[in-house]
Amino acid sequence: MKTRQLLTTAASERAARSSAADLDATVMQALVTAGALVALSDGQVLAVERDELVDFIDGQAFAPSIPRHKIMESFCERVRKLDERYSPQLIMESFRPLAGLSLASIVVRVAHRVAAADGKIRPGEVRAIELIRSVMAMVSAKRRQHVAPGLNYQFH
Repeated sequence: MKTRQLLTTAASERAARSSAADLDATVMQALVTAGALVALSDGQVLAVERDELVDFIDGQAFAPSIPRHKIMESFCERVRKLDERYSPQLIMESFRPLAGLSLASIVVRVAHRVAAADGKIRPGEVRAIELIRSVMAMVSAKRRQHVAPGLNYQFH
């Protein structure tokens, strides 16, 4: 009986760690996508923008199970993917898991921080932030429709 209890506890702990790591990866991908989109929006990706993103994610512990160098690698990879083929689908897929959650505001906040990292916010960066806000709102609205289809409340 004791062995079974220990095995169940160990399995539960592994599942919790796995779930936390999955959440960290999901959060990191959304934040990295927002940062990459803003960094690319003015035609140049600066090290200070990348560093601001990594410092923000790591410093605020939004993805505590992911080391800094992995966050940096993910950012570089996302920049490369978005640069070679801008994909609204990739962006939406990255943001979808966080849409409608309290973490959604963090996506917009990281976009602002990356835009301001070099001391100047350019028009392309403002447009990228507006796009991120719009996509987050659209994905959030779709999520609400999916969660409660057929519920159509009207308030007067």
